[in-house]
Amino acid sequence: MEVNEENLFTLGQYLQQTLSSDINVRRPAEKFLEGVEINQNYAVLLLNLIHKSDVDSNIRIAGAIAFKNYIKRNWISEDDQVDRIHESDRTAIKNLIVTLMLNSPESIQKQLSAAISVIGKSDFPLKWPELITQMVENFATGDFNVINGILRTAHSLFKKYRYEFRSDSLWSEIKFVLEKISQPLTNLLTATIALAETHANDRNALTVIYSSLGLICKIFFSLNYQDLPEFFEDNMATWMTHFHTLLTTNIQCLESSSSDDAGVMEQLKSQVCDNIGLYAQKYDDEFTPYLPMFVTDVWSLLIATGPEPKFDLLVSNALTFLSTIAQRNQYRNLFEDNNVLNNICEKIIIPNMEFRVSDEELLRTILKSTLEGILKDQTQIQGEERLAI
Repeated sequence: MEVNEENLFTLGQYLQQTLSSDINVRRPAEKFLEGVEINQNYAVLLLNLIHKSDVDSNIRIAGAIAFKNYIKRNWISEDDQVDRIHESDRTAIKNLIVTLMLNSPESIQKQLSAAISVIGKSDFPLKWPELITQMVENFATGDFNVINGILRTAHSLFKKYRYEFRSDSLWSEIKFVLEKISQPLTNLLTATIALAETHANDRNALTVIYSSLGLICKIFFSLNYQDLPEFFEDNMATWMTHFHTLLTTNIQCLESSSSDDAGVMEQLKSQVCDNIGLYAQKYDDEFTPYLPMFVTDVWSLLIATGPEPKFDLLVSNALTFLSTIAQRNQYRNLFEDNNVLNNICEKIIIPNMEFRVSDEELLRTILKSTLEGILKDQTQIQGEERLAI
């Protein structure tokens, strides 16, 4: 398949047909695309179509979804299987996709970011070492549409560091990533917090900025999970000062109006509590100087937090942090005062023990599902017993 205008037009037509509500139109188009995806340049054609600003946005989004699914199905091939992606296409995809993602609308960006994550899990860093350089270079653009695309991709790539078993290869990869991203990520955190102060009265700008801060905090957690990197130990004061700022900053316009769904601020503070909880649990010697400050921050946060379900994760992470501290003998003095204990019980523990209407509804749903499962199993067992007889 040559990359030319005729083939791009034809591909666009078939993608448009896949959006049809008429199954007689949609299914043949899907079959056609499934049949041609093994052809050389198919993926490159898709990327070129997605990049064309004069193409209808629905077709471009459909193309981005088709590309993501194509990568999910075909990028990782088993040793005993035929590789369905030509080697030249693999090279072309890796050369094009990052720049294309960063210059696409968010709806397309998210699909391409997911595709990069799939490729990265297989090829990064050994077969795609330049990926991290391409991403970090764009931190300095100042364009948060670009920056958030990078951060989302980085978070997806590095999240595996939280659950993979320690190994020489894993730590070599983390070390490689840390060398490339630690300083730029720290600079980005500082610059983004300063930018939040500059745009203090612009709700739209603040939404984007604090979404970025949330992603930065998630990446911090992943990079620090396996062990305490030397860079972050040396720059702990910078990160902890900013975490303190994020925990104590209240921006009402970013708080969720829903009682059920957490907003940008709730999610961000929850992640900060997760980060300091990680340090308190795993790196307590290095973290000790910051403990009194964060105990006060988290305590004040819990007292001010309402009972709505949108705060559940925030409260859970905050209580986990406090319980981690309370279990260590060396921090006992922080909780010895009777007034402190009374306040913890009266203002934090008891209010969070309340059985809410939403909890009752959730419990009913769980019990109903459990009972249905038991009845289904009993019916199946009885049927098997009758067959045995």
